[in-house]
Amino acid sequence: MMNQNSGGFLSSIPPVTKNLIIINLLFWVATLALPKVGINLIELLGLHFPGATDFKFYQIISYMFMHDTRSFTHVFFNMFAVYMFGRVLENVWGPKRFLTFYFVTGIGAGLMQELVWFFELREVLAGSYEMINLNGVELITKSEYLNFFVTVGASGAVFGILMAFGVMFPNIPLYVMFIPVPIKAKYFVIGYGLIELFMGVANFQGDSVAHFAHLGGMLFGYILLRYWKKKDGRYFF
Repeated sequence: MMNQNSGGFLSSIPPVTKNLIIINLLFWVATLALPKVGINLIELLGLHFPGATDFKFYQIISYMFMHDTRSFTHVFFNMFAVYMFGRVLENVWGPKRFLTFYFVTGIGAGLMQELVWFFELREVLAGSYEMINLNGVELITKSEYLNFFVTVGASGAVFGILMAFGVMFPNIPLYVMFIPVPIKAKYFVIGYGLIELFMGVANFQGDSVAHFAHLGGMLFGYILLRYWKKKDGRYFF
């Protein structure tokens, strides 16, 4: 009975959503395990700034499958959102269109993060010096310094999914943790976007969340939805 119930649950998840969740979880486990044999997946697959010694072009895609290993919450909440909202979109759009949307929003979020880094690092990049004093102790090259700027996670694609759900099902009530009343999806998405914008602009000390990358995922998702609507005459396909 347990095997039948488990199989029934898994079979109820559409294929792209299910495989994305499985792949992300496998990568999270691998990221925990492989440092024991000298392989740092965050260093290899996390998104770095161009010019860093660890930067590779494929990282604009691979970073989406990396998550913070200091706790399970990062990958858990991202994959929970993929399960809750992604399966609905996949059932409406079909697997090919949903997978396209997922990658476009994830890549868009990564490009937005690169743009934010460019403005944050413009003084370093414009400087004529080749060595940087790190904490007053160690001198490192510019390229080595840029290695400290790395981002990981599927959050950009997740925010794109949230935005698409809010656009397509604006009046669906959502129950949010610690809020005792349901919130319509459209207000939830707008509110979440405004919070991310505020947090990104405020740039509080110690805040390591890539807020503008999240907004980038929402922006690219909205642009893609508008393109599909113009192309198909509707959001649904």
